[in-house]
Amino acid sequence: MGTTALIGTRKGLFTVDLEAGSISEPAFLGVNVTNAVGDGRDGTWYASLDHGHFGVHVHRSSDAGATWQEVAAPEYPAKPFGVSHLNPMSQREVEWTTQLAWVIEPGHPDEPDVLWCGTIPGGLFRSGDRGDSWELVESLWNVPAREKWFGGGYDDAGIHSICIDPRGPGRLVVGLSCGGAWRTADGGATWQIAASGMRADFVPPDLADDPDTQDPHMIVRCDAAPDVLWTQHHCGIWRSNDNGDSWTEIPQAGPSTFGFAVAVHPHDPDTAWFVPAVNDEVRVPVDGEFVVTRTRDGGESFDVLDAGLPPSPAYDLVYRHALDVDDTGERLVMGSTTGSLWWTRDGGDEWELVTANLPPIASTRFA
Repeated sequence: MGTTALIGTRKGLFTVDLEAGSISEPAFLGVNVTNAVGDGRDGTWYASLDHGHFGVHVHRSSDAGATWQEVAAPEYPAKPFGVSHLNPMSQREVEWTTQLAWVIEPGHPDEPDVLWCGTIPGGLFRSGDRGDSWELVESLWNVPAREKWFGGGYDDAGIHSICIDPRGPGRLVVGLSCGGAWRTADGGATWQIAASGMRADFVPPDLADDPDTQDPHMIVRCDAAPDVLWTQHHCGIWRSNDNGDSWTEIPQAGPSTFGFAVAVHPHDPDTAWFVPAVNDEVRVPVDGEFVVTRTRDGGESFDVLDAGLPPSPAYDLVYRHALDVDDTGERLVMGSTTGSLWWTRDGGDEWELVTANLPPIASTRFA
């Protein structure tokens, strides 16, 4: 894999050659690019855009960003007559409308044209034709537990994590804020809750262990050991060794266990990275010291990494999709809400600043 990264920002999509330090002219200048991903199966790039009042749009590039073609956007079917679904927090009706295409994820290599898209208000979509059309996965949309789902940072629930299982097509885990984690082994025909062991402190104590209302901020899978999942949760850090059947809390991780981003080494399930902040109410680094934490022993201990990162006081926040690791497991790219972009060649021991002058960064992904 090379060192090209796709950087989705509030004001456009930037292509960055990390090794050279060069940054392209932005695509979609002025538009909020929620997420962008390169499909390793055929080299296609995809970008999801939030045009505000003008809705969600999805674009595809077959020539490394030289040109972009608009394709279909995930669209909810008409709500059946008489169906009502209230947000349990706001008690308002949840609209069957795509508010955000939060993440697009290429499918399994054995399904070369399949894409998955997680949206707000909590629907998962599947495309079998590289984004030319999308279909709501109604089996997940219609699970009885959905009546408990609600938003975290957004008003309504949203799917932000789609973890493809390399062991076969149609096997994936998705993460919801706030709706826990769900797993399918049959392409979405049936689903199982996969959040047992997570704990929430934002609900009454007797509901804290309810898997249907957990708020994982981000879930990632180790490709070489696909039963191992890590999550940066609203209330801490958890790890699963059994594909989401159960989760074990990691009690300590440097300055804080709160944050949004997590990345796992593709070959070593015991190595993972996090970017800590104070808490939900104070979304800045602890004591103004911007660091990355890394475990190499499955969460038993953590290194606090700051070489090359800005000195204190620094108030950068890293969103859930703004930390990525490449296929080597040594190179990571990270972007912040201040528009700063860093990368590392050695697993985080030393970080290099690429630029401090981009718009606020929502996503980073090696292309």
